[in-house]
Amino acid sequence: MGYLDGFRVTFKKLFEERLTRDYSKHTTGGKRVKPVRLHGRHVLNRYEDGMEKCIGCELCAGVCPARCIYVRGADNPPDDPVSPGERYGYIYEINYLRCIHCDLCVEACPTEAITESKLFEFSFTNRNDAIYTKAELVVDDEGLPQRLPWEDWSDLADVAPHTSAWMRATSPSGSAAYEGRVQWSGELGFGVRASEQGQSLPESEAEAGIAEADAIFSHPGEPGGHDTTHAPTGSSAGGEEGHH
Repeated sequence: MGYLDGFRVTFKKLFEERLTRDYSKHTTGGKRVKPVRLHGRHVLNRYEDGMEKCIGCELCAGVCPARCIYVRGADNPPDDPVSPGERYGYIYEINYLRCIHCDLCVEACPTEAITESKLFEFSFTNRNDAIYTKAELVVDDEGLPQRLPWEDWSDLADVAPHTSAWMRATSPSGSAAYEGRVQWSGELGFGVRASEQGQSLPESEAEAGIAEADAIFSHPGEPGGHDTTHAPTGSSAGGEEGHH
């Protein structure tokens, strides 16, 4: 490539079709539809009675690969408990200058206290604003996230129903028995997970699979079959054990 060839490539780009859109206009062609598995800003959820789901176990902080979560638990006041357990999250902070939105904290949480929304439109002019405190993370009385001045929730109605669709370790993993069941409790929280769909086989395929399995195990010794007969314990090919 010659000296001016590089400039020629750049100059040609000025006349090609633009792939970016005017992000400032929230109209058709402005914001793009958010993917189902988009990982965005976290929220801390509550139960229907207003109690916090976080029990201060610090599992989310322990599993975080970026070390961006800081949690300190405290014993629940007997006269005015914050959570249903013995402890609650006294301090909860997330540093979004470090967070990589891997969603491992959501998987590790035993009480579904923390979920990730699909909000990814937030930026900071102050480093302190990037450290979200518990007061900024806990949902309000309607179960919706706190909307901070530097966040764009203009499409809240479109992203409100569901979480970031991360499948937890305790998920049904595609089991047909869970088809049609919602796998995440909503309550006063931002994030209902859609139910399992399309996991069961068509009836014809299921019957064919059962018939094939019966054929394999009912004809031992044939090609593809399983011989389920075994020699008695302690016997050998030459006769009884110990016979010479």
